[in-house]
Amino acid sequence: MSPFETKSSPDAQIASPSYRLAALDQDFLLSDAQRGVRFLLEYEKAEEALRAWGVRSTVVVFGSARVREDGPARHAHWYAQSRAFGKLCSLEGGALDRNGGQRDNVIATGGGPGIMEAANRGASEAGAPSIGFNITLPHEQLPNPYTTPDLTFRFHYFAMRKMHLAMRAKALVVFPGGFGTFDELFEILTLRQTGKAPEIPVVLVDEAHWRSCIRFEGLVESGMIERRDLELFRFAETAEGVWAQLLARGITKKIEPKIT
Repeated sequence: MSPFETKSSPDAQIASPSYRLAALDQDFLLSDAQRGVRFLLEYEKAEEALRAWGVRSTVVVFGSARVREDGPARHAHWYAQSRAFGKLCSLEGGALDRNGGQRDNVIATGGGPGIMEAANRGASEAGAPSIGFNITLPHEQLPNPYTTPDLTFRFHYFAMRKMHLAMRAKALVVFPGGFGTFDELFEILTLRQTGKAPEIPVVLVDEAHWRSCIRFEGLVESGMIERRDLELFRFAETAEGVWAQLLARGITKKIEPKIT
């Protein structure tokens, strides 16, 4: 029989991958040729959920996933301050949205444990929503239990995750962390330095720690950055100190009226 002759039953045609609906064809969607489509889907899925929740702006909290509440004294302190900040920012920043309007300064993290968990936990204790932008890793990391389920996302592409972390951010609060924390911090500082991002405040928590890891003045002395670039960030030691820095640099306090 010629390959162009028709059969009495179309079983072979229906079973062919070419007959699958494109939107339901996983082999097609996961192919190299459709990387751009997957990129768009990762953008739009999170964007739609954030719009549905009225999230107009965020305060992004970075820091180590290795910090534990019951860890060494310094780690426990960082965890406690991140938790306290998540609560304070949520209570006074406009995330509660009791009047049905837009939510502002919603806590957003990478969704994992450690400092991220602490910030999301504080927001949860305030009764506010918070966001977890998780990333798929070779060694799977579960989302922490304090992010709002509807606002708990998982990304394959680091670039799209970074875009979502940055695009609504009105401030960046950075606790001590490792390579991932440095990556996110310097990405935002680069965007600020080059004028590709708005003038959002960046606050580094625990000045002694940061100065022990990075000799910022050395970058100026060697001509790698301008002295004015050191004005792109500030330091703070406590949750209250971080919030004071943010208020001093443009964040607006929005305490919801008490319902009696």
